[in-house]
Amino acid sequence: MQSLESITGSPFDQNPNNSSSSSSSNGLYGWLSECHGFWHNLALTIPSLIFVIFLGFQAKKNFQKLSHGRSYIMISYYVCIWLVSLLNLALCCVQAWECTPGKETAWNVLSLFTTFGMLFLEVSLLAFLLQGNHASGLQALTRTFVISGLIVGLDLLLKAIYLFGFGVPLFIDNSEHPHKVKWGLWVVHRLVLTAIYGSILFMYHSKWRERLPARPAFYKYVAIMFIWNALALFACALTGNGVSFGFWLYSAAIICYHALYLPLLYITFLADFFLEEDMHLENVYYSEMKDAGFFDADWE
Repeated sequence: MQSLESITGSPFDQNPNNSSSSSSSNGLYGWLSECHGFWHNLALTIPSLIFVIFLGFQAKKNFQKLSHGRSYIMISYYVCIWLVSLLNLALCCVQAWECTPGKETAWNVLSLFTTFGMLFLEVSLLAFLLQGNHASGLQALTRTFVISGLIVGLDLLLKAIYLFGFGVPLFIDNSEHPHKVKWGLWVVHRLVLTAIYGSILFMYHSKWRERLPARPAFYKYVAIMFIWNALALFACALTGNGVSFGFWLYSAAIICYHALYLPLLYITFLADFFLEEDMHLENVYYSEMKDAGFFDADWE
């Protein structure tokens, strides 16, 4: 015998077109506002998108400068920033996957490779910093990228083991049920980076200062990364101990990292190179025009 609900069920529940449109609107709403919320997703996506657009507008001019300068280090780093920026933008655009059943594996894999790329850029830049004025040429590039690749590759392997071997949700955040092993791992990770940046800051104020690049931009970069890693370390420690403010602080730190780190890296490491190439090209054009006699009338 059929129940009353099955006999008098609403026709709207049985309309496939209405069901599909509802799921479509829910999917769009979920991407915008669910999981971590509208402003969280917007704060991640908009800066990442703007930076990729900026790279796109500058691409033709920058490739010409890179081919003219013939710096293997700058060419490799520029290509790496392009690849990691696209990965980071993809990660920011699919934030809803973090809270979507059935998408956890895809989210973890994308997060794993995005963090691998960003950490590779971070470690390789530190390697260039520690080499000082000796970091030039193909040999220095190969040595730096091999060492950085080994270090970051080991980090990737350990994260993959904890993710897929032990089921530790490294990239899925839940403030209601904090995973102590996860936050303990992040504490160790941030502690190592904080100690490295702190050591470099100490070197800038010690007798080993001459071994580091003299540009103020590098010092500011190290100071910013030291402060950021120290805050992230503090946030991870608080969250691991069940303090809700720590989770909020950690979320803010992650937003800043994914939204602002790549532009900071570009400004620190590549912007001066492209500016110097502009000045070099202007001097070349001036010399060519002077040799052709364009400025002879100014001396008469």
